[in-house]
Amino acid sequence: MQAHFDPPAWLEVLGWVSLALAGASALAIIADIGLRGARQRMWIMHLVYPITALYWGPVALWFYAAHGRRTSRPVIEAEGEPDPDNLPAWVSSAKAISHCGAGCALGDIAGEWLVHATGFTLAGKPLYADFLLDFSFAWLLGIGFQYFTIAPMRDIGPMRALWAAVKADTFSIVSFQIGLFAGMWFYQEVLFAPGLAKTTASYWLFMQLAMVVGFFTAWPVNGWLVRAGWKEKM
Repeated sequence: MQAHFDPPAWLEVLGWVSLALAGASALAIIADIGLRGARQRMWIMHLVYPITALYWGPVALWFYAAHGRRTSRPVIEAEGEPDPDNLPAWVSSAKAISHCGAGCALGDIAGEWLVHATGFTLAGKPLYADFLLDFSFAWLLGIGFQYFTIAPMRDIGPMRALWAAVKADTFSIVSFQIGLFAGMWFYQEVLFAPGLAKTTASYWLFMQLAMVVGFFTAWPVNGWLVRAGWKEKM
């Protein structure tokens, strides 16, 4: 059985607090969408915003309230259709990253637990197995998220929309995963060697932080993708 770093009690408490805030933020967004009828124009955003809250926590809730909810149906009906071209560039970039970030977050969660459940390793290390499965699941899910953005906005056929999604999100996912994997390697191999167990709250606290790092390493690429027209402005 692999040895693990035993996190101090205060770090575990901090981990549980962070996870609780993330869960509460995601539930608040879901409640606003489902109970208050703040329906997004693109249904995929009903998933993207709460999934983003799983690692950004209250920051994602603030962004949704300030910049996501304004594109929902009740607000549009009351104030008119917002013009994506008038949005600040950082808002467009953040929304673009959130698509691949949502796929990455779900893919990482699935990959991490699959490695844990199966004991799968590469070169004798579960971390390398995490990298392989996390990226594979993240790429597939990220492409799916982008497809359901491009297809309705461009009104094109399924195969053209799929190819456009592959072009739009592959670079984005790679840039996101570079930051995420660098963060994972640092806290598993350097900061907490021989590594935190996936059954600890501390592990998922640092996964949240690594995903935030990935969000920022994906920023320049997504800004370019939006400007080049490979990703849609929202």
